Amino acid sequence: MGYYEFKISISDESKDALIEYLYSNGCLGIIEGSSNITAYFLDTIGIDKITDFMQSARHLLRESGLNNNLSYDYVFISERDWNESWKKKFKPINIGENLTIVPPWEENNNGRIGLIIDPGMAFGTGHHETTKTCLMIIEKLSKEKNEKNSFLDFGTGTGILAIAALKLGFKHAVCIDIDLLAIDAAQRNVRLNNIKNIEIRQGSIALVNGKFDFIAANLMSEVLIQNAHEIASRLNKSGIVLLSGMITGQENDVITSMKKEGLYVLEKFYDSRWVTTILTH
Repeated sequence: MGYYEFKISISDESKDALIEYLYSNGCLGIIEGSSNITAYFLDTIGIDKITDFMQSARHLLRESGLNNNLSYDYVFISERDWNESWKKKFKPINIGENLTIVPPWEENNNGRIGLIIDPGMAFGTGHHETTKTCLMIIEKLSKEKNEKNSFLDFGTGTGILAIAALKLGFKHAVCIDIDLLAIDAAQRNVRLNNIKNIEIRQGSIALVNGKFDFIAANLMSEVLIQNAHEIASRLNKSGIVLLSGMITGQENDVITSMKKEGLYVLEKFYDSRWVTTILTH
């Protein structure tokens, strides 16, 4: 198995729309630069289909009244080369008051709580703004919240949010993701962190039974809206929902969908163009 790396030149005004479009069409991860992005796709999608996505993106941007002038180059990366590339790019990072994300080939000797993360091709290394924000909020609320029995990580990716929650005092966690690559990464990271009392399942949130004291979902706005009922119905009466992955301007539709299910907003956080919300019953 391998991956295609697309280096795309795009105006800043069109970058958010392009990123959302690529993620909705199978993009595994994106690294942003100034007036450019680097996007990764599994080779199983097929290079012809991926280049068709780029052409369709031009049309969609033009129809949206945005600058549709984009150009790109791409290369094929073998799985071995991908892993070596990550080792060069992925360095330890401190988050919040006491968390440090550490790749397995580095040592954590700074006295902080270490989250050992081997990302593979799953989302959630802690370097993305939304993951950082979620981790900081989970750390903060774990100190304030009395009920810390159960944690649900919906769209778990690497499992980083659930792993952090358990290291911060939650007693049990369930991780759910539709992506097999994410499940493999989460299972690997649970072993690396020697975590117990965690369940990792592949599939939709509909497969999860029971109610939770804390639900985290760092996902695209469309997915959050589609699953508003599933999220709200699994929250304990005094529980907390943490939603992220929304681009500024999308949060109102997400919040409206949650309000229809009996949830209300406690706080909203804005980080660059990303929005994170805390809700409860």
